[in-house]
Amino acid sequence: MRTLLLLASWLAIPCVLLAQITGKVVDAQSGSPLAGATVKVRSAKTSGISTNNDGDFRIQASPNDILEISFIGYTTQSFPLHGQTRITVALTPASSELTEIVFVGTRGAGRAKTETPVPVDVIKINQIDLPTAKMDITSILNVAAPSFNYNKQSGADGADHIDLGTLRGLGPDQTLVLINGKRRHQTAFVTLFGTRGRGNSGVDLNAFPESAVDRVEILRDGASAQYGSDAIAGVINIILKKDIHRLAINAGWSGYDDYSFNARKFNAGNQYYSGSAIDGNTATISANDGFTLGRNGGFINVSAEFLRQGKTYRQVDTANWQNDKNAIPYLNTGRRAFGDGSITTGGVMYNMEIPTNPSKRTTFYSFGGYNYKASDAYAYSRNFSAKPERFPVDAGGNLLFDPSIMRQSVDGETYYNPHIQTHIQDASIALGLKGDAGDQWTWDLSNTLGRNDFHYYGDKTYNASIIGATKPNHFNDGGFNFLQNTLNLDFSRSFKTIANGLNLGLGAEFRYERYGIYVGEYGSYGSYDSSERIYPNLSADSLRTAASGAQGFPGFSPADKKAKSRTNQGLYADAELNVTKDWLLDGAIRFEHYSDFGSVATFKFATRYRLTNDLNIRGSVSTGYRAPSLQQINFSNTLTSFSGGQLIQSRIASNDDPITKAAGIPELKQETSVNASAGFSWKAAKGLTFTIDGYLVKVKNRIVLSGLFSKNDNTLPPSFTSQIPPQVTTVQFFANAVNTTNYGLDIVADYSTKWGRNGLRILFAGNIQKMDLDAIHVPPALNGTVLNQKTFFSDREKAFLVASAPKQKFALNIDYNIDKFGIGTHLTWFGKITLLGFGTATDDNPNQTGINPMVPTDEDSHVLVPEHFNFNGKLTTDLYCSYKISKKASVFIGADNLFNIHPDLGVNPLAKGWAGDNESGGPWDSVQMGFNGLRLFGKIALNL
Repeated sequence: MRTLLLLASWLAIPCVLLAQITGKVVDAQSGSPLAGATVKVRSAKTSGISTNNDGDFRIQASPNDILEISFIGYTTQSFPLHGQTRITVALTPASSELTEIVFVGTRGAGRAKTETPVPVDVIKINQIDLPTAKMDITSILNVAAPSFNYNKQSGADGADHIDLGTLRGLGPDQTLVLINGKRRHQTAFVTLFGTRGRGNSGVDLNAFPESAVDRVEILRDGASAQYGSDAIAGVINIILKKDIHRLAINAGWSGYDDYSFNARKFNAGNQYYSGSAIDGNTATISANDGFTLGRNGGFINVSAEFLRQGKTYRQVDTANWQNDKNAIPYLNTGRRAFGDGSITTGGVMYNMEIPTNPSKRTTFYSFGGYNYKASDAYAYSRNFSAKPERFPVDAGGNLLFDPSIMRQSVDGETYYNPHIQTHIQDASIALGLKGDAGDQWTWDLSNTLGRNDFHYYGDKTYNASIIGATKPNHFNDGGFNFLQNTLNLDFSRSFKTIANGLNLGLGAEFRYERYGIYVGEYGSYGSYDSSERIYPNLSADSLRTAASGAQGFPGFSPADKKAKSRTNQGLYADAELNVTKDWLLDGAIRFEHYSDFGSVATFKFATRYRLTNDLNIRGSVSTGYRAPSLQQINFSNTLTSFSGGQLIQSRIASNDDPITKAAGIPELKQETSVNASAGFSWKAAKGLTFTIDGYLVKVKNRIVLSGLFSKNDNTLPPSFTSQIPPQVTTVQFFANAVNTTNYGLDIVADYSTKWGRNGLRILFAGNIQKMDLDAIHVPPALNGTVLNQKTFFSDREKAFLVASAPKQKFALNIDYNIDKFGIGTHLTWFGKITLLGFGTATDDNPNQTGINPMVPTDEDSHVLVPEHFNFNGKLTTDLYCSYKISKKASVFIGADNLFNIHPDLGVNPLAKGWAGDNESGGPWDSVQMGFNGLRLFGKIALNL
């Protein structure tokens, strides 16, 4: 018996000495989990195990063993257990250029951004948002990412109130946006008159608190086969913060000090609306903190943010216009209030994970938030001398002057400026479970729900058909909303024994989408008196009908009301094979079926080869697609447009409208693409990396808005023009109108070094691009004459599409820290773009719709010149200083656009008398660099 006890004790020694150690490996700076890190026991002869997608691991070790944890781009760490059985190991980045581990584009372990087979930018929001006057994610990315493009709009209806960005010169809805790897819903808004990316929808990157974002990963390559529709241009993945017990409070102010073109300089005769010397004043405050949840390492991170931004007012001088390149001969009576609208917005967002048991084999996660935005922008000005039918009058056509809204200038003009207001609500929630399925399989089941509601109001305006009254002045215009629910089930597994490692991903997706347009009050769109009358301030034989609907933005009528939905089912498979330790192959295939237009399959192949330890070459080829959005299929509205120097009523007809059918516009179908890219990443020296990537994107059947078809054009089929409502002058449609090819080159050079308490970082990011229009698909019913063909997609529309991005954009950021002090400059070059006007009436352009637009010169009205607006390349200079007051507080002050640089005027210099015949109706079109000038700022950051 004693012998048996001794033997049993001896056999039990390993069980006593060895214990199961559970742990997590995270990034020491961000707290993000590191998937694929190697964990081994120093005394063991085995190769160790790898952390899963959540950075978790389990391993057998004795209480006094030492674990060694390693991961590419991080310093290997030895961790003595000292009897612990649950640990968290924080790895320190080995060097700055390898700290940026990315997860977008892969369903396996994250990779250093220089090791990916396609180009990925990593934008660390908390590093770039403080030393700038820019207060939102979209404008920050515009100067931080080489091929991200964004134009702040003015006078473009709803586009004044929402900011949509693009990649590689394509449309806003051709970029897929993810949050924590899950599909983000689009806004209900679709871009219309005056807007870059016209006819597209997209994701509002400013519809959640910036303070919630840890970093932004931008995959600059087609990824439809991996993620589905909308990923033709690439993918933007927003990674939310996971910090706990680190309360961060940021507050800031900024304002424009435009000493050249502030409208108050030219307002002596009460001709313009204007504000203070420093306008566009913006104040923002945000807070972020996190807390532990449960006993198994769970957390919740919560952010809240509030921002209020004032209007800007810009005009140009009329004095000495013959010699001053920044002056025009006439007052800008069409846009007496030109500039940015005002915005008040606030939102909250959370990010949460809770392991369900100590082993952490299953984790519940959730994230989401709510954002509210109220905005107010000026529409085009109404002048009584030209358009008395847009003013309240008595039965005899005499003006009823309303001093609370109308103004009088010194030259006797009476005018007013309608306001377009929006109330935008955005809500989302994601819920999921993920875990270990055994045999090295992981799984992830999630559901993501998002809804965007866009509600219009008309303010300080009139329905002029209410004869004899100056009220009401505020109208409920109705609006639209969009809901998207996405259910995903994903599986992945790593096979260590196949070649040098294979990662396999499989998954399915079910998506439900719903879009609706709801009606405004009758006064916002309807007519109360449609009789013709003589207005005394016009000629005696001039009969006109009082304009119906609210001026500025007529509301949605019962004819616009819609409620449409659809479903989508998708299956995908992707694989990453390390053929050798130097050669990586990546492939994906995806099949999707839409309930409203059919099925589509896409594929992707990418590869990366490590020529040396410091030099990688990479390339990819893929097919892609984008389903026509419910917004594009179903949107309709009658709005105030600008054509031939006149304000007119224009109808945007939905795809199923009888007008659309009469015009012969076919049903919308999917856009398809072929993408190719090739490039390299090179670590040239310690702290210095280069990445250069060329790309080609061919898109067929791009959905755009057509040109404006006039009901007075007698060359159009009467069966079409007879369908146009009496109050409407022009109509336009969504159509799969064009094929395009985008070529480009992205260049990124990054250098950083530290010595003592000093640090220097130099970052250069550049994009060179070109777009070709390969084909225009004119419907047979509109292909009868050259005029009809050109009207469908005019020269002006072509130029507008090609100018989606400047031909070059280069950014050079230099940041230098000396102990507690910091100083930096950010230089951004925006290359040349050319836009076209509507033109005067000519044989080519009888309806003034921008077909070979020509205008008379200032010197001789019989001489015509092309109405081309050349916005030449411009360099803006930002400068900032920072000081670290203590370990918990820092301040930043500086100026963006230090030298008050503006775009060239939107006019042919030989025909300044035609100023305002552009998209915005103002001195400048909406171009990348903006027109507001010098912007001062101050910010304080507290980390408590």
